[in-house]
Amino acid sequence: MSPFSRHLTPLTVRLAPVVLGLTALGLAACGPAETPESGTRMAADAGVVFHRGNGAEPDTLDPHRSEETAAAAILRDLYEGLTTETANSTVVPGMAESWEISDDGLIYTFRLRENARWSNGDPVVAEDFAAGMRRSVDPATASTYAQMLWPIRNARAITEGRMAVDELAVSVLEERVLRIELEKPAPYFLGMLTHSVTYPVHRPTLAEHGGRFARAGIKVTNGAYQLDEWVVQSHIRLRRNPYYYDADNVQIDTVYFHNTEDVNSEFNRFRAGELDFTIQIPNTQIDSIRRNLADSLHVAPYLGTYYFSVNLSRPPFDDVRVRQALNMAIDREIIVERVTGVGERAAYAFVPDGTANHVPVRFDWADWPVERRHAEARRLLAEAGYGPDNPLRLELLFNTSENHRRIAVAVASMWEQVLGVRASPLNQEWKVMLQTRRDLDAWQVMRFGWIGDYNDPFTFLEILQTGHGQNIVGWSNEAFDTLAIEAQLERDLEARAALLAEAERVMLADHPLIPLYFYTSKRLVRPYVKGFEANIMDRHYSRHFRIERDGG
Repeated sequence: MSPFSRHLTPLTVRLAPVVLGLTALGLAACGPAETPESGTRMAADAGVVFHRGNGAEPDTLDPHRSEETAAAAILRDLYEGLTTETANSTVVPGMAESWEISDDGLIYTFRLRENARWSNGDPVVAEDFAAGMRRSVDPATASTYAQMLWPIRNARAITEGRMAVDELAVSVLEERVLRIELEKPAPYFLGMLTHSVTYPVHRPTLAEHGGRFARAGIKVTNGAYQLDEWVVQSHIRLRRNPYYYDADNVQIDTVYFHNTEDVNSEFNRFRAGELDFTIQIPNTQIDSIRRNLADSLHVAPYLGTYYFSVNLSRPPFDDVRVRQALNMAIDREIIVERVTGVGERAAYAFVPDGTANHVPVRFDWADWPVERRHAEARRLLAEAGYGPDNPLRLELLFNTSENHRRIAVAVASMWEQVLGVRASPLNQEWKVMLQTRRDLDAWQVMRFGWIGDYNDPFTFLEILQTGHGQNIVGWSNEAFDTLAIEAQLERDLEARAALLAEAERVMLADHPLIPLYFYTSKRLVRPYVKGFEANIMDRHYSRHFRIERDGG
């Protein structure tokens, strides 16, 4: 998930003056990532160079094991799936120049481009994609994104260890023809094929280097760029791939992805001319930015939800009354109007408004007056055994960022004012927090964010299914799971949307998480960077940009 920031104006509800921000909307690491190391440096920078802020240090550049947005932005430059996206996030042919879909929506047959090449000149063939998807579902890979491939026949049985990996229904019909058979129709399937979990793998490199195959100096890629160098806590450098099938239309020769987890430092680097593109902006600077950098500022809706994850495995958070009380005590309108303040929308659900094929739903108390919400929250918490003589105490964990801290302090203040809850905000560095997230004995409530992997409600709801790799806290609800399965089997889009909406209602009634707001993307882009288009997926491939200084 991508890092962002929000603007804060003084609050009048005893909220401390802290700065919030989105950093690294990331998803937890799926296991020990390879240690990055620099590859052999190529010639000094020549040609057109592009400097991008990219938030936190990536977890890994292994496409089948990575699961957070800092890595995803880089992987989209390094690889290309069967499908890809235009600058406005429309799904178009990628490595596959064409495809056919059976009448029942269960069989997809892809024909790869004849001029598709890896960065070492080897041809990209159908078996490379089959091998990549088999690797993603292989339990030995430990990919927490493996469940994304469950629409493919046998994928779930494989990830659960009930079937051999080679039973995955991804077949090579000819050298450049690939067939994928689904268990059930998936209207989002073509969009899903832009995700790294479906990327091909260069089999000779994987065979020779094993888990080291994704390192600089070793990695072979099939996208518009190739990996040149990774300097930890500094930058990742990419060079243009001369074998990319559309290389003649790629203008930028060298791309630097800079580690810019600190939002204020990134902003200062942009002002100093060191960056062409930021991943976020500091909330406290938004008024100044609007006055002085209006031609560089881009704000747009973004398919993501900022929320607090609740550790259901630990009392008292296994009590729905406690979870509902914490939810009801938060004034989300204050958060989005006076803590973030750059167009975010208060979230009373998990799936963002504006998602394709989506029927919006909300907590059943969302439209209650504030006073009624607060009274009910106090009643529920008292019923659960907490009050002035026995105040609930909890730790609220967030990854280090002044922006996140600001939100945490605001929410902690609301909980204390409304409920008497003693919440202690606690920060950890991003990678440390990802490790903590896996240890259910080590935390109670944690800041997190989920960014849609494709434009469909299921990209949010699927991670709440029983047994899903991203369902770290183990929430399980039979009615929810049943509705999710029925929705996957339903081919009529309206009927499917209704089933997913009902599944979300079931989930919201149990309050397993605390949604705060729906994201907007906010960044600075130099006016001489042409080709930038804001889009709901907030995906920006370097190959879509051109650097045109002074009209050149």
